[in-house]
Amino acid sequence: MRLTVFGATGGTGVQVVRRALDAGHEVTAVVRDPAALPGEIRACADVVRADVMDPAAIEEAVKGRDAVVTAIGTRDGRRPTSVCSTSTGSIIAALRAAGAERFVLTSASGLHAGPGDDPLTRFVVKPLVLGPLLKHAFADMRAAEALTRDCGLAWTIVRPPRLTDGPGNGRYRRALDRNVLGGASIARTDLATALLDVTGDPSTIGHVVSVAG
Repeated sequence: MRLTVFGATGGTGVQVVRRALDAGHEVTAVVRDPAALPGEIRACADVVRADVMDPAAIEEAVKGRDAVVTAIGTRDGRRPTSVCSTSTGSIIAALRAAGAERFVLTSASGLHAGPGDDPLTRFVVKPLVLGPLLKHAFADMRAAEALTRDCGLAWTIVRPPRLTDGPGNGRYRRALDRNVLGGASIARTDLATALLDVTGDPSTIGHVVSVAG
């Protein structure tokens, strides 16, 4: 596939680019600072320096692509932010202008307590612990999800739990339109694999896919 990845210098984004290149995909990495990318990625990917918040600046980077994945997130979830929602709105506008369709948004399972969660997670951890602790980041992600659902494109929202930086094991679990039972964490490498699998899976279009290790 011809893929464009936003947030490619972040912990998840860089793994998505690596996995995609390893799988033989043609990857465009849109970044603010190309120097922040590992050298092996700069050597193999098409690196585009652009402001993701400006739809006109990123339109060419999404034109003709089979899919666009965003792994943009805030680095400080305890402060007011709009980085996810604003970047998502900009990417959607660029996709529409370019006539591209496939869009995959990386969100978070901590936003939603519901089916698939065990009672402790559903009624205590998410509403009473994660909710107040990460209220600003979660509000931003909810807004990004709402924009995605209403965008009229071939979208999929992927919701991982707590992310870890370990090597992963090459496996993950997933659930459609519900949370993964016991899904407490996932390695970023395995999340990257899940994102690429979802990107190429038309059965996930118009759905939320929760993933966990």
